[in-house]
Amino acid sequence: MTRQFTSLAELRETLANHSFDRPPAIVANAHITGVSVARALAARDVPVIALDRVGDGVAPPSEAIVAAGEVTFPLDDPEGFREDVESVAEVLDHEPVAFPCMDEWVHAFAETEPEGVRLPFAERDVIADVLDKESLYATAEELDVPFPETYRLSDVDPDQAADRLGFPLVVKPARKREFEELLGTNVVEVADREEFHDVVAEADDAGVRVMAQEKVPVETGEDRSFASYVSPDGDVTSVVGNARVRYPQGYGTSCVVDAVDDPELEARARSVLEESGYYGISEAEFVYDRDREDYVLLDVNTRPWKWISMPVEAGANLPYAAYTDAVDADLEYEAGESADARWLYLPDYLSLLAESPSFPDVLSNDEWTALLSGEFESDRGLTTGVYRPSDPGPALQVLETKFGGPDYYCSC
Repeated sequence: MTRQFTSLAELRETLANHSFDRPPAIVANAHITGVSVARALAARDVPVIALDRVGDGVAPPSEAIVAAGEVTFPLDDPEGFREDVESVAEVLDHEPVAFPCMDEWVHAFAETEPEGVRLPFAERDVIADVLDKESLYATAEELDVPFPETYRLSDVDPDQAADRLGFPLVVKPARKREFEELLGTNVVEVADREEFHDVVAEADDAGVRVMAQEKVPVETGEDRSFASYVSPDGDVTSVVGNARVRYPQGYGTSCVVDAVDDPELEARARSVLEESGYYGISEAEFVYDRDREDYVLLDVNTRPWKWISMPVEAGANLPYAAYTDAVDADLEYEAGESADARWLYLPDYLSLLAESPSFPDVLSNDEWTALLSGEFESDRGLTTGVYRPSDPGPALQVLETKFGGPDYYCSC
């Protein structure tokens, strides 16, 4: 059944006429990460509501979504966002569980704490410290977890930082989303001093704190993340993912991710999360530094992310684990049997193959066959970001957007 993205008033009317046998989940925003969380929860019979500022993301048409509608964008009006979410919660017969899927939505739920909504993650001060790279790197330094050479430009003169790092270097924000709204990316590589000063000045004018960081000589295809859910009691459900392919290559987003074993990286990530006091779903991102011959910590995302379906395929349904703790009912999460898992985001992967004929295809013939036949949905080992023949609405939305439809931006 195709879901419509409606106004807030229509969404409330629709939900008021629904009766749920358990608390619904709310995903916000409603794009690739949102639909992936929704599918993970719907597979365990959890009803899911999608919220966003516009209806052009891929989640609203998914069979995993009960209803979808518009709320105020939190970066525009945090109090308006809180009021909208509370108005949704008050027409439901259970308190919903929130799954914010991008940083601005995480901050919005954590900072406004909408009444009548369950938040399956740590308090806002803890989240703020983890998402702020200045404090995150300070924690990593205390724990002797490697991270790139970085200078806070609030403490160090930009020219001194540039002299120490040399060019090219990268400019990164302390908090990601404001920088993305300003420049359309969460990291800018600058080739010389003039470019560096231009980016720093633009960020300074917008009140965005930035850092200068070395350009890490990364080993392509060896980016790894610790994907986990930490319960309030400290129990950990986790998988390590290796971003085998990114698009565009270099600073692009992941389009092929494999589950791998890496106990040392897992221990480092766990130590950072434990020291910070964070509980909830998170992704701790590392890259392999060829010069150091070691992994360095780049970031921790305190939320679900684009390839959250991979841990689910590997036997760790992180959204459902968070949900069961949040509803505090008779539901109990039990991890599935561990299995090899590969996650694929087909639009980006096909674009890479088309634009780079020399790039070696990492999918086997058996994987392509399973993908195109739809057999991958019933067999374990391969999953996707959007494309699933049993739930075609999101893939159709991708095609409509790609070929002349509405322009929808989300970095997930």
